[in-house]
Amino acid sequence: MPDNEYAILVKDETSTYQPPVLVKDGTATDQPPTLLKDGLSTDQPPTLVKDGTSTDLPPLIKLRHWQSWLMMALNIFFLLAGQAAAILLGRSYYEHDGNSKWMATLVQTAAFPILLIPYFLFASSHEPSSVSHPPALKTVSLVYFVLGVLLAGDNMLYSVGLLYLSASTYSLICATQLAFNAIFSFIINHQKFTALILNSVVVLSLSASLLGVNDDSDGPSGVSNSKYILGFLCTLGASALYSLLLSLMQLSFHKVLKKETYSVVLEMQIYTSAVATCVSVVGLFASGEWRTLHGEMNGYGTGKVSYVMTLVWTAMAWQVCSVGVVGLIFVVSSLFSNVISTLSLALTPIAAVIVFHDKMNGVKVIALLMALWGFTSYIYQNYLDDLKEKKAQADVNGAPNGSSCQ
Repeated sequence: MPDNEYAILVKDETSTYQPPVLVKDGTATDQPPTLLKDGLSTDQPPTLVKDGTSTDLPPLIKLRHWQSWLMMALNIFFLLAGQAAAILLGRSYYEHDGNSKWMATLVQTAAFPILLIPYFLFASSHEPSSVSHPPALKTVSLVYFVLGVLLAGDNMLYSVGLLYLSASTYSLICATQLAFNAIFSFIINHQKFTALILNSVVVLSLSASLLGVNDDSDGPSGVSNSKYILGFLCTLGASALYSLLLSLMQLSFHKVLKKETYSVVLEMQIYTSAVATCVSVVGLFASGEWRTLHGEMNGYGTGKVSYVMTLVWTAMAWQVCSVGVVGLIFVVSSLFSNVISTLSLALTPIAAVIVFHDKMNGVKVIALLMALWGFTSYIYQNYLDDLKEKKAQADVNGAPNGSSCQ
């Protein structure tokens, strides 16, 4: 699954003390406490408030300017490399006679314990363990269970899509998740739907449509047109379901968990991945595919060791991608994390041409250019929103103390 992982945006942070003080470009304009912008701070540990809940920042965010750039570059590398490698390894599994869709689904979340490393290093011991009115355990468990089941279903759709599509076509269709994200964010999270966002949605939709009606299907060898269409529909449905999942997660943070700290986002990812892994294991045994795994390993095109290592490294790559996603959310912003994830999906076809010698015909080139156009429209709109937000902060900075937020 393109992992984009769990794009949660923290906005409108205000201090619990009076008067509030703003931070701009990492420099406090007055004494602490401070208000953070873009997750950067150079003074003492500040406190953020979201929906009335105070949350101390983990050390990952309390970085100097050069350190923040280094961490941003490192997390971009994790996201780009992890997502591209996971897609290419997933396609390689099918290319060399791997056939289990449930196994391909399982490896997308099975390595979730890796996330415990950043959880214990950067988060859990530095953030408060409770809020003023913590949600009931039954409620939180239900949220994690429902989201985990949806995640497992989404991973299965992606597995079917990758089985019947080339890696380049699959990645281009997955890039439509940005359009679906805009639609569901408007419906569920009440975010703005501007002309540029509408342009992005339309262009990305047309890009996917071009691939859907392409006569030269460019599917893997032995894949019929009907299976190509099935792969196309499953991948498109998976992109829509993944975007819905992100919006539901954001809604859960606002309405149920009521805070969005580094550890809480990691907990969401760990617990939902654990549920998705359990569902995938049940599906593997219920479908009877587990009986074919031994023969599949013996008949794997590049040998038994290669079979095991392909699955292991695919699982590892997805979790490396997840670390990059969560890291970018808190070093920069959730929007930036989403955009880099979509950019990776648009660029993966180039890697697929190099690795698998996928055909890059005229239709796919046009689809790629349209995907980049839609991506550019989306990010430019959010660049304008960021300028507006900075101007509002500057106005607050210049306002007299008596007119500050109460």
